[in-house]
Amino acid sequence: MTETSSGAVLEGGVIDMPAPHTSERPLRAAGGFMMLTVSTVLELAGLALLVLAIAMLATGSGAAGLLLLLVSILVILVGFVMFFGLTAVAPGEARVVQLLGRYVGTLRTPGFQWVNPITQRRRVSTRIRNHETDVTKVNDADGNPIQIATVVVWQVQDTAQAVFEVDDFVEFVAIQAETAVRHIAGAYPYDAHGEPRLSLRDNAEEINDQLSTEIGARVASAGVKVIESRIIHLAYAPEIAHAMLRRQQAGAVVAARQRIVEGAVGMVEMALAKLAEHDVVELDEERKAAMVSNLLVVLVGDRDTQPVVNTGTLYQ
Repeated sequence: MTETSSGAVLEGGVIDMPAPHTSERPLRAAGGFMMLTVSTVLELAGLALLVLAIAMLATGSGAAGLLLLLVSILVILVGFVMFFGLTAVAPGEARVVQLLGRYVGTLRTPGFQWVNPITQRRRVSTRIRNHETDVTKVNDADGNPIQIATVVVWQVQDTAQAVFEVDDFVEFVAIQAETAVRHIAGAYPYDAHGEPRLSLRDNAEEINDQLSTEIGARVASAGVKVIESRIIHLAYAPEIAHAMLRRQQAGAVVAARQRIVEGAVGMVEMALAKLAEHDVVELDEERKAAMVSNLLVVLVGDRDTQPVVNTGTLYQ
């Protein structure tokens, strides 16, 4: 077992993703409706001062009117800029806030809020998402070409890492999921064929757990949590599907024949034991061999037998 730099533990140490440099932290924001009221009051006050300044300039109060005009313009500009700080956060999403290129925090609380108007706010969905990989052709552990497809259920857990650690976290999840699927499919055979080892077809739950673990380790540095991954399509490639079907059918026939022979031998043993127990007939070794042969032909044959009436002795 090996622990990766992103904190995931896997067998074999196949994952070596870099540790993230940023982690999410909450950002305190002011109430949106309160700041909307303040901005509106500033705008109205600025307009009122502007009208008063124009009236003072018209009556000859030059210096005082000019000063009041500058103040009114400044108040109007401040109120106008404050409107840009109003931010609405919907349920199931967050806003990653940057100030002059520096990460300052994340807004996760749904509602109408206000932050510094000169900040940049990037919307990140925190809803649960599905990613279905395309049907991929790979070679299993035995070298047989197979087709496999999976669905991955994932969610953004750390918005800061999702935004700043990778270029596009949605594309990153898609590529890493396909990479993990190819690795897992190549590490196990499609069918164990009776051998004591894990296979893609016979051990679906174990394979799905390992797939979820590997994908989670690959995307952890991007702030993504894998909820579940599951194989939804698994088949031999068309060029060998017919041959593998014949192999499976042959194996099924052999297994069925084995069960039939085991049952037939048991029935023969029981018949001989019952005959000897009740002294129905006394059979020597040659007669026992003939009886066993006849019973096995009747019990093991795959079609109805035709009885032959012997009017002589057992030796004729």
